[in-house]
Amino acid sequence: MAENKTKKVLITDTILRDAHQSQAATRMRIDEMIPVLSQLDDIGYYSLEAWGGATFDSCLRFLNEDPWERLRTLKKYLKKTPIQMLLRGQNLLGYRHYSDDVVEKFVAKSIENGVSVVRVFDALNDPRNLETSMKAIKKYGGICEAAICYTTSPVHTTAYFVKLAKQLEDMGADNICIKDMANLLLPYTAFDLVTKLKKELKPETKIHLHTHNTAGTGDMINLKAVEAGCDIVDTALSPLGNGTSQPATEPFVATLKGTPYDTGIEIEKLVPIVNHFKGVAERLKKDKFLSPKVLQIDINALIYQVPGGMLSNLISQLAQQNKSDKLPEVLAEVPNVRKDCGYPPLVTPSSQIVGTQAVLNVVCGERYKMVTKEFKGILKGEYGKLPAEPDPAIVKKIVGDEKRITYRPADDLKPEYDQFKAEISEYIEQEEDILSYAVFGQVAINFFKWRKAQKQGVDKNLAANTDKVYPV
Repeated sequence: MAENKTKKVLITDTILRDAHQSQAATRMRIDEMIPVLSQLDDIGYYSLEAWGGATFDSCLRFLNEDPWERLRTLKKYLKKTPIQMLLRGQNLLGYRHYSDDVVEKFVAKSIENGVSVVRVFDALNDPRNLETSMKAIKKYGGICEAAICYTTSPVHTTAYFVKLAKQLEDMGADNICIKDMANLLLPYTAFDLVTKLKKELKPETKIHLHTHNTAGTGDMINLKAVEAGCDIVDTALSPLGNGTSQPATEPFVATLKGTPYDTGIEIEKLVPIVNHFKGVAERLKKDKFLSPKVLQIDINALIYQVPGGMLSNLISQLAQQNKSDKLPEVLAEVPNVRKDCGYPPLVTPSSQIVGTQAVLNVVCGERYKMVTKEFKGILKGEYGKLPAEPDPAIVKKIVGDEKRITYRPADDLKPEYDQFKAEISEYIEQEEDILSYAVFGQVAINFFKWRKAQKQGVDKNLAANTDKVYPV
Protein backbone atom coordinates (compact mmCIF):
# COMPACT_ATOMS: atom_id res chain seq x y z
CA MET A 1 0.00 0.00 0.00
CA ALA A 2 1.40 3.40 -1.03
CA GLU A 3 2.39 5.62 1.87
CA ASN A 4 -0.28 8.28 1.46
CA LYS A 5 -3.14 5.82 0.95
CA THR A 6 -3.57 6.05 4.73
CA LYS A 7 -3.73 9.86 4.59
CA LYS A 8 -6.89 11.83 3.94
CA VAL A 9 -7.35 13.32 0.51
CA LEU A 10 -7.27 17.12 0.40
CA ILE A 11 -9.69 19.23 -1.65
CA THR A 12 -9.30 22.58 -3.38
CA ASP A 13 -12.72 24.04 -4.12
CA THR A 14 -12.93 26.18 -7.27
CA ILE A 15 -16.38 27.71 -6.64
CA LEU A 16 -14.87 31.20 -6.30
CA ARG A 17 -12.84 31.09 -9.55
CA ASP A 18 -12.73 28.33 -12.15
CA ALA A 19 -16.28 27.10 -11.53
CA HIS A 20 -17.88 30.37 -12.63
CA GLN A 21 -15.15 31.00 -15.21
CA SER A 22 -15.89 27.65 -16.87
CA GLN A 23 -19.67 27.90 -16.66
CA ALA A 24 -20.66 31.56 -16.43
CA ALA A 25 -18.03 33.76 -18.08
CA THR A 26 -16.43 34.67 -14.70
CA ARG A 27 -19.36 36.90 -13.73
CA MET A 28 -19.72 36.11 -10.02
CA ARG A 29 -19.38 39.30 -7.98
CA ILE A 30 -17.59 39.73 -4.64
CA ASP A 31 -20.87 40.65 -2.89
CA GLU A 32 -22.16 37.21 -3.92
CA MET A 33 -19.16 35.55 -2.25
CA ILE A 34 -18.95 37.48 1.04
CA PRO A 35 -22.04 35.97 2.76
CA VAL A 36 -20.48 32.47 2.84
CA LEU A 37 -16.73 33.13 2.99
CA SER A 38 -16.51 32.52 6.74
CA GLN A 39 -18.43 29.25 6.31
CA LEU A 40 -16.12 28.19 3.48
CA ASP A 41 -13.19 28.99 5.73
CA ASP A 42 -14.49 26.46 8.29
CA ILE A 43 -14.89 23.51 5.89
CA GLY A 44 -11.30 22.26 6.02
CA TYR A 45 -10.26 22.67 2.39
CA TYR A 46 -6.61 22.52 1.37
CA SER A 47 -7.22 25.83 -0.41
CA LEU A 48 -9.90 27.89 -2.12
CA GLU A 49 -9.10 28.85 -5.68
CA ALA A 50 -10.41 32.39 -5.72
CA TRP A 51 -8.19 34.66 -7.83
CA GLY A 52 -6.22 34.84 -11.05
CA GLY A 53 -7.26 33.24 -14.31
CA ALA A 54 -9.92 35.41 -15.95
CA THR A 55 -11.18 36.96 -12.68
CA PHE A 56 -8.75 39.89 -12.96
CA ASP A 57 -9.93 40.80 -16.47
CA SER A 58 -13.59 40.29 -15.59
CA CYS A 59 -13.37 42.51 -12.49
CA LEU A 60 -11.95 45.43 -14.46
CA ARG A 61 -13.84 44.94 -17.72
CA PHE A 62 -17.31 43.90 -16.59
CA LEU A 63 -17.87 44.13 -12.84
CA ASN A 64 -16.49 47.56 -11.87
CA GLU A 65 -14.35 45.90 -9.21
CA ASP A 66 -10.71 46.45 -8.36
CA PRO A 67 -9.29 42.89 -8.51
CA TRP A 68 -6.73 43.76 -5.82
CA GLU A 69 -9.48 44.97 -3.50
CA ARG A 70 -11.37 41.74 -4.17
CA LEU A 71 -8.29 39.80 -3.08
CA ARG A 72 -7.93 41.86 0.11
CA THR A 73 -11.62 41.33 0.88
CA LEU A 74 -11.29 37.57 0.40
CA LYS A 75 -8.29 37.53 2.73
CA LYS A 76 -10.23 39.44 5.41
CA TYR A 77 -12.75 36.58 5.64
CA LEU A 78 -10.55 33.58 4.80
CA LYS A 79 -8.44 33.51 7.96
CA LYS A 80 -7.55 29.79 7.98
CA THR A 81 -7.90 28.52 4.41
CA PRO A 82 -5.17 29.46 1.91
CA ILE A 83 -6.25 31.50 -1.11
CA GLN A 84 -5.06 29.96 -4.36
CA MET A 85 -4.60 31.76 -7.69
CA LEU A 86 -3.91 30.72 -11.28
CA LEU A 87 -0.99 32.44 -13.05
CA ARG A 88 0.09 32.02 -16.67
CA GLY A 89 3.83 32.21 -16.02
CA GLN A 90 5.52 34.90 -18.06
CA ASN A 91 2.06 35.88 -19.42
CA LEU A 92 0.83 36.69 -15.90
CA LEU A 93 -2.94 37.15 -16.36
CA GLY A 94 -2.70 38.71 -19.81
CA TYR A 95 -2.00 37.48 -23.31
CA ARG A 96 1.67 38.30 -23.98
CA HIS A 97 4.99 37.85 -22.25
CA TYR A 98 5.86 40.55 -19.71
CA SER A 99 9.32 41.64 -18.60
CA ASP A 100 10.90 39.94 -15.59
CA ASP A 101 10.60 43.02 -13.35
CA VAL A 102 6.83 43.18 -13.97
CA VAL A 103 6.44 39.44 -13.38
CA GLU A 104 8.33 39.58 -10.08
CA LYS A 105 6.43 42.64 -8.88
CA PHE A 106 3.08 41.05 -9.79
CA VAL A 107 3.87 37.87 -7.86
CA ALA A 108 5.12 39.89 -4.87
CA LYS A 109 1.95 42.01 -4.72
CA SER A 110 -0.31 38.97 -5.17
CA ILE A 111 1.25 37.27 -2.15
CA GLU A 112 1.36 40.51 -0.14
CA ASN A 113 -2.38 41.05 -0.72
CA GLY A 114 -3.44 37.57 0.33
CA VAL A 115 -2.50 34.77 -2.07
CA SER A 116 -0.83 31.75 -0.45
CA VAL A 117 -0.81 29.10 -3.21
CA VAL A 118 0.17 30.07 -6.76
CA ARG A 119 -0.60 27.55 -9.48
CA VAL A 120 1.60 28.55 -12.38
CA PHE A 121 1.58 27.12 -15.89
CA ASP A 122 2.87 27.75 -19.39
CA ALA A 123 0.70 27.01 -22.42
CA LEU A 124 3.54 25.15 -24.17
CA ASN A 125 4.92 23.46 -21.03
CA ASP A 126 8.17 25.39 -21.61
CA PRO A 127 9.93 25.55 -18.21
CA ARG A 128 11.91 28.61 -19.33
CA ASN A 129 8.63 30.57 -19.30
CA LEU A 130 8.11 29.59 -15.65
CA GLU A 131 11.56 30.42 -14.26
CA THR A 132 10.94 34.03 -13.19
CA SER A 133 7.50 33.49 -11.68
CA MET A 134 8.55 30.34 -9.81
CA LYS A 135 11.60 32.07 -8.30
CA ALA A 136 9.41 35.01 -7.25
CA ILE A 137 6.78 32.75 -5.64
CA LYS A 138 9.48 31.14 -3.52
CA LYS A 139 11.21 34.46 -2.78
CA TYR A 140 8.06 36.07 -1.40
CA GLY A 141 6.93 33.07 0.64
CA GLY A 142 4.19 31.54 -1.48
CA ILE A 143 3.52 27.85 -2.08
CA CYS A 144 4.69 27.16 -5.63
CA GLU A 145 2.39 24.78 -7.47
CA ALA A 146 3.83 24.21 -10.94
CA ALA A 147 1.40 22.75 -13.46
CA ILE A 148 1.94 20.38 -16.34
CA CYS A 149 -0.67 21.08 -19.03
CA TYR A 150 -2.04 17.66 -19.91
CA THR A 151 -2.78 16.85 -23.52
CA THR A 152 -2.44 13.92 -25.89
CA SER A 153 -0.18 13.55 -28.93
CA PRO A 154 2.63 11.28 -30.10
CA VAL A 155 5.09 13.28 -27.97
CA HIS A 156 2.90 13.71 -24.88
CA THR A 157 3.58 10.35 -23.28
CA THR A 158 3.49 9.50 -19.58
CA ALA A 159 7.31 9.53 -19.65
CA TYR A 160 7.23 13.09 -21.08
CA PHE A 161 5.01 14.34 -18.24
CA VAL A 162 7.02 12.58 -15.54
CA LYS A 163 10.25 14.10 -16.86
CA LEU A 164 8.64 17.56 -17.01
CA ALA A 165 7.29 17.22 -13.46
CA LYS A 166 10.74 16.23 -12.18
CA GLN A 167 12.26 19.26 -13.92
CA LEU A 168 9.68 21.57 -12.30
CA GLU A 169 10.32 20.00 -8.90
CA ASP A 170 14.05 20.65 -9.38
CA MET A 171 13.17 24.29 -10.15
CA GLY A 172 11.56 24.63 -6.72
CA ALA A 173 7.95 23.47 -7.10
CA ASP A 174 6.31 22.48 -3.78
CA ASN A 175 3.35 20.85 -5.56
CA ILE A 176 2.96 19.43 -9.05
CA CYS A 177 -0.44 19.99 -10.63
CA ILE A 178 -1.73 17.80 -13.43
CA LYS A 179 -3.74 20.45 -15.28
CA ASP A 180 -6.27 18.61 -17.44
CA MET A 181 -7.95 21.75 -18.78
CA ALA A 182 -9.71 20.02 -21.69
CA ASN A 183 -10.80 16.85 -19.82
CA LEU A 184 -8.64 14.63 -22.05
CA LEU A 185 -7.11 12.60 -19.22
CA LEU A 186 -8.81 9.21 -18.86
CA PRO A 187 -9.25 7.40 -15.53
CA TYR A 188 -6.74 4.58 -16.01
CA THR A 189 -4.24 6.95 -17.62
CA ALA A 190 -4.59 9.14 -14.54
CA PHE A 191 -3.89 6.13 -12.31
CA ASP A 192 -0.76 5.30 -14.33
CA LEU A 193 0.51 8.90 -14.42
CA VAL A 194 -0.01 9.53 -10.70
CA THR A 195 1.59 6.19 -9.82
CA LYS A 196 4.72 7.06 -11.82
CA LEU A 197 4.86 10.63 -10.51
CA LYS A 198 4.68 9.32 -6.94
CA LYS A 199 7.58 7.01 -7.67
CA GLU A 200 9.80 9.72 -9.21
CA LEU A 201 9.04 12.78 -7.09
CA LYS A 202 10.12 13.51 -3.52
CA PRO A 203 7.74 12.23 -0.80
CA GLU A 204 7.05 15.79 0.34
CA THR A 205 6.02 16.99 -3.14
CA LYS A 206 2.22 16.97 -3.30
CA ILE A 207 0.44 15.92 -6.49
CA HIS A 208 -2.64 18.01 -7.23
CA LEU A 209 -5.14 16.98 -9.91
CA HIS A 210 -7.23 19.47 -11.83
CA THR A 211 -9.76 18.20 -14.37
CA HIS A 212 -13.17 19.16 -15.76
CA ASN A 213 -16.28 17.08 -16.38
CA THR A 214 -16.89 18.17 -19.98
CA ALA A 215 -16.76 14.63 -21.37
CA GLY A 216 -18.40 13.12 -18.28
CA THR A 217 -15.28 11.33 -17.02
CA GLY A 218 -14.18 13.75 -14.27
CA ASP A 219 -15.41 11.83 -11.21
CA MET A 220 -13.79 8.62 -12.43
CA ILE A 221 -10.52 10.44 -13.15
CA ASN A 222 -10.47 11.88 -9.63
CA LEU A 223 -11.22 8.52 -8.02
CA LYS A 224 -8.55 6.59 -9.94
CA ALA A 225 -6.00 9.35 -9.23
CA VAL A 226 -6.78 9.16 -5.51
CA GLU A 227 -6.37 5.38 -5.56
CA ALA A 228 -2.92 5.91 -7.10
CA GLY A 229 -1.88 8.28 -4.31
CA CYS A 230 -2.93 11.74 -5.52
CA ASP A 231 -2.76 14.17 -2.57
CA ILE A 232 -5.11 17.00 -3.60
CA VAL A 233 -8.08 17.11 -5.98
CA ASP A 234 -9.98 20.09 -7.43
CA THR A 235 -13.77 20.02 -7.12
CA ALA A 236 -16.52 22.64 -7.30
CA LEU A 237 -19.63 22.90 -5.16
CA SER A 238 -22.56 21.48 -7.13
CA PRO A 239 -24.47 24.68 -8.08
CA LEU A 240 -21.53 25.48 -10.39
CA GLY A 241 -19.96 22.01 -10.55
CA ASN A 242 -19.84 19.34 -13.29
CA GLY A 243 -20.15 19.92 -17.04
CA THR A 244 -17.47 22.31 -18.25
CA SER A 245 -16.55 22.98 -14.59
CA GLN A 246 -14.86 20.66 -12.10
CA PRO A 247 -16.59 17.51 -10.77
CA ALA A 248 -18.95 18.38 -7.90
CA THR A 249 -17.60 18.51 -4.35
CA GLU A 250 -20.40 16.87 -2.36
CA PRO A 251 -20.54 13.48 -4.16
CA PHE A 252 -16.74 13.25 -4.05
CA VAL A 253 -16.73 13.86 -0.30
CA ALA A 254 -19.52 11.30 0.14
CA THR A 255 -17.70 8.72 -2.00
CA LEU A 256 -14.57 8.85 0.16
CA LYS A 257 -16.40 8.99 3.50
CA GLY A 258 -15.34 6.15 5.79
CA THR A 259 -12.51 5.02 3.50
CA PRO A 260 -8.74 5.43 4.01
CA TYR A 261 -9.05 8.48 1.74
CA ASP A 262 -11.76 10.21 3.83
CA THR A 263 -11.48 13.99 3.27
CA GLY A 264 -12.66 14.76 6.80
CA ILE A 265 -15.16 17.26 5.35
CA GLU A 266 -18.67 17.23 6.82
CA ILE A 267 -21.32 17.28 4.09
CA GLU A 268 -23.79 18.87 6.54
CA LYS A 269 -21.55 21.96 6.69
CA LEU A 270 -21.61 22.23 2.91
CA VAL A 271 -25.42 22.30 2.61
CA PRO A 272 -26.07 25.97 3.58
CA ILE A 273 -23.17 27.09 1.36
CA VAL A 274 -24.58 25.05 -1.52
CA ASN A 275 -27.99 26.64 -0.99
CA HIS A 276 -26.42 30.10 -1.16
CA PHE A 277 -24.66 29.35 -4.44
CA LYS A 278 -27.87 27.92 -5.89
CA GLY A 279 -29.21 31.45 -5.59
CA VAL A 280 -26.09 32.86 -7.27
CA ALA A 281 -26.48 30.32 -10.09
CA GLU A 282 -30.10 31.41 -10.57
CA ARG A 283 -28.97 35.03 -10.93
CA LEU A 284 -26.34 34.00 -13.48
CA LYS A 285 -29.00 32.10 -15.44
CA LYS A 286 -31.35 35.08 -15.30
CA ASP A 287 -28.62 37.35 -16.64
CA LYS A 288 -27.92 34.82 -19.41
CA PHE A 289 -24.38 33.91 -18.34
CA LEU A 290 -25.19 30.38 -17.26
CA SER A 291 -26.63 28.10 -19.94
CA PRO A 292 -27.93 24.55 -19.36
CA LYS A 293 -25.67 23.54 -22.26
CA VAL A 294 -22.57 23.74 -20.05
CA LEU A 295 -23.87 20.77 -18.05
CA GLN A 296 -24.37 18.49 -21.06
CA ILE A 297 -21.79 15.77 -21.66
CA ASP A 298 -19.83 16.62 -24.81
CA ILE A 299 -17.74 13.71 -26.06
CA ASN A 300 -16.33 15.98 -28.79
CA ALA A 301 -13.79 17.03 -26.15
CA LEU A 302 -12.21 13.57 -26.50
CA ILE A 303 -12.70 13.19 -30.25
CA TYR A 304 -11.33 16.58 -31.34
CA GLN A 305 -9.35 17.46 -28.17
CA VAL A 306 -11.06 20.85 -28.23
CA PRO A 307 -11.79 22.46 -24.84
CA GLY A 308 -15.32 23.79 -24.29
CA GLY A 309 -14.31 27.45 -24.44
CA MET A 310 -12.40 26.90 -27.66
CA LEU A 311 -15.39 25.09 -29.20
CA SER A 312 -17.74 28.00 -28.46
CA ASN A 313 -15.16 30.40 -29.94
CA LEU A 314 -14.98 28.38 -33.17
CA ILE A 315 -18.77 28.37 -33.44
CA SER A 316 -18.81 32.15 -32.93
CA GLN A 317 -16.09 32.80 -35.55
CA LEU A 318 -17.92 30.72 -38.16
CA ALA A 319 -21.30 32.31 -37.39
CA GLN A 320 -19.80 35.79 -37.94
CA GLN A 321 -18.79 34.71 -41.44
CA ASN A 322 -22.08 32.89 -42.16
CA LYS A 323 -20.11 29.63 -42.36
CA SER A 324 -21.67 27.71 -39.47
CA ASP A 325 -22.11 24.69 -41.74
CA LYS A 326 -18.30 24.40 -41.87
CA LEU A 327 -17.96 23.43 -38.18
CA PRO A 328 -17.37 19.70 -38.84
CA GLU A 329 -14.58 20.58 -41.30
CA VAL A 330 -12.99 23.01 -38.83
CA LEU A 331 -13.11 20.44 -36.00
CA ALA A 332 -11.41 17.94 -38.31
CA GLU A 333 -8.79 20.55 -39.27
CA VAL A 334 -7.83 21.47 -35.68
CA PRO A 335 -5.74 18.29 -35.10
CA ASN A 336 -3.97 18.86 -38.46
CA VAL A 337 -3.01 22.44 -37.57
CA ARG A 338 -1.91 21.34 -34.10
CA LYS A 339 0.33 18.64 -35.61
CA ASP A 340 1.80 21.10 -38.14
CA CYS A 341 2.87 23.51 -35.38
CA GLY A 342 4.42 20.96 -33.01
CA TYR A 343 1.49 19.69 -30.91
CA PRO A 344 0.98 22.59 -28.47
CA PRO A 345 -1.50 21.87 -25.65
CA LEU A 346 -4.78 23.63 -26.40
CA VAL A 347 -4.98 26.20 -23.62
CA THR A 348 -4.83 30.02 -23.65
CA PRO A 349 -3.33 31.39 -25.87
CA SER A 350 -2.40 28.40 -28.07
CA SER A 351 -6.03 27.20 -28.28
CA GLN A 352 -7.09 30.52 -29.85
CA ILE A 353 -4.09 30.52 -32.20
CA VAL A 354 -4.67 26.98 -33.46
CA GLY A 355 -8.46 27.36 -33.62
CA THR A 356 -8.39 30.60 -35.60
CA GLN A 357 -5.90 29.13 -38.08
CA ALA A 358 -8.11 26.06 -38.57
CA VAL A 359 -11.05 28.36 -39.35
CA LEU A 360 -8.96 30.30 -41.89
CA ASN A 361 -7.76 27.10 -43.56
CA VAL A 362 -11.32 25.89 -44.06
CA VAL A 363 -12.94 29.20 -44.97
CA CYS A 364 -10.17 30.08 -47.47
CA GLY A 365 -10.40 26.64 -49.07
CA GLU A 366 -6.63 26.31 -48.99
CA ARG A 367 -4.37 25.45 -46.07
CA TYR A 368 -2.23 28.39 -44.87
CA LYS A 369 -3.29 30.66 -47.75
CA MET A 370 -3.95 33.24 -45.04
CA VAL A 371 -2.04 33.11 -41.72
CA THR A 372 -2.47 35.09 -38.51
CA LYS A 373 0.55 36.87 -37.03
CA GLU A 374 0.03 34.80 -33.88
CA PHE A 375 0.29 31.52 -35.81
CA LYS A 376 3.45 32.76 -37.51
CA GLY A 377 4.69 33.78 -34.05
CA ILE A 378 4.15 30.35 -32.54
CA LEU A 379 6.13 28.80 -35.41
CA LYS A 380 8.91 31.35 -34.92
CA GLY A 381 9.25 30.49 -31.24
CA GLU A 382 7.83 33.77 -29.94
CA TYR A 383 5.72 31.90 -27.39
CA GLY A 384 8.42 29.46 -26.32
CA LYS A 385 9.69 26.02 -27.26
CA LEU A 386 7.07 23.81 -28.92
CA PRO A 387 6.69 20.22 -27.65
CA ALA A 388 7.78 18.87 -31.05
CA GLU A 389 9.52 20.37 -34.06
CA PRO A 390 6.86 21.85 -36.40
CA ASP A 391 6.47 20.66 -40.00
CA PRO A 392 9.53 22.04 -41.87
CA ALA A 393 7.51 22.64 -45.05
CA ILE A 394 4.93 24.69 -43.14
CA VAL A 395 7.68 26.65 -41.38
CA LYS A 396 9.37 27.41 -44.71
CA LYS A 397 6.08 28.52 -46.28
CA ILE A 398 5.06 30.80 -43.40
CA VAL A 399 8.29 31.94 -41.71
CA GLY A 400 10.50 31.86 -44.79
CA ASP A 401 14.04 33.05 -44.15
CA GLU A 402 13.19 34.90 -40.93
CA LYS A 403 15.20 33.77 -37.93
CA ARG A 404 13.45 31.53 -35.41
CA ILE A 405 13.84 32.14 -31.67
CA THR A 406 15.61 29.36 -29.78
CA TYR A 407 16.05 31.18 -26.45
CA ARG A 408 13.55 32.25 -23.77
CA PRO A 409 11.31 34.84 -25.50
CA ALA A 410 11.26 37.16 -22.46
CA ASP A 411 15.04 37.61 -22.80
CA ASP A 412 14.20 40.15 -25.51
CA LEU A 413 12.14 42.28 -23.12
CA LYS A 414 13.72 45.22 -21.33
CA PRO A 415 12.39 46.23 -17.88
CA GLU A 416 8.91 47.75 -18.31
CA TYR A 417 7.67 48.57 -14.81
CA ASP A 418 9.00 52.14 -14.56
CA GLN A 419 7.64 52.94 -18.03
CA PHE A 420 4.16 51.71 -17.08
CA LYS A 421 4.35 53.74 -13.87
CA ALA A 422 5.17 56.92 -15.78
CA GLU A 423 2.41 56.34 -18.32
CA ILE A 424 -0.38 56.28 -15.73
CA SER A 425 1.02 58.58 -13.05
CA GLU A 426 -2.20 60.64 -12.98
CA TYR A 427 -4.34 57.61 -12.09
CA ILE A 428 -2.21 55.86 -9.47
CA GLU A 429 -3.91 55.44 -6.09
CA GLN A 430 -1.99 52.30 -5.10
CA GLU A 431 1.09 50.55 -6.46
CA GLU A 432 -1.12 47.70 -7.65
CA ASP A 433 -2.70 50.06 -10.21
CA ILE A 434 0.56 50.01 -12.18
CA LEU A 435 0.28 46.22 -12.47
CA SER A 436 -3.38 46.38 -13.50
CA TYR A 437 -2.39 48.76 -16.28
CA ALA A 438 0.66 46.68 -17.24
CA VAL A 439 -1.53 43.67 -17.91
CA PHE A 440 -4.76 45.22 -19.21
CA GLY A 441 -3.84 48.65 -20.60
CA GLN A 442 -6.86 50.68 -21.73
CA VAL A 443 -9.33 48.45 -19.88
CA ALA A 444 -7.54 49.36 -16.64
CA ILE A 445 -7.47 53.07 -17.53
CA ASN A 446 -11.23 53.00 -18.15
CA PHE A 447 -11.64 51.49 -14.69
CA PHE A 448 -9.39 54.13 -13.10
CA LYS A 449 -11.45 56.91 -14.73
CA TRP A 450 -14.67 55.34 -13.50
CA ARG A 451 -13.24 54.96 -9.98
CA LYS A 452 -12.24 58.60 -9.89
CA ALA A 453 -15.64 59.72 -11.17
CA GLN A 454 -17.43 57.65 -8.52
CA LYS A 455 -15.37 59.25 -5.76
CA GLN A 456 -16.19 62.69 -7.12
CA GLY A 457 -19.86 61.79 -7.33
CA VAL A 458 -19.96 62.18 -11.10
CA ASP A 459 -22.72 60.16 -12.83
CA LYS A 460 -23.26 57.15 -10.63
CA ASN A 461 -24.55 55.24 -13.68
CA LEU A 462 -21.28 55.60 -15.55
CA ALA A 463 -19.70 52.28 -16.61
CA ALA A 464 -15.97 51.65 -16.43
CA ASN A 465 -15.89 49.86 -19.79
CA THR A 466 -18.28 50.12 -22.71
CA ASP A 467 -18.81 46.36 -22.92
CA LYS A 468 -19.81 46.22 -19.27
CA VAL A 469 -22.97 44.29 -18.47
CA TYR A 470 -24.13 45.42 -15.04
CA PRO A 471 -25.65 48.77 -14.20
CA VAL A 472 -23.97 50.43 -11.24
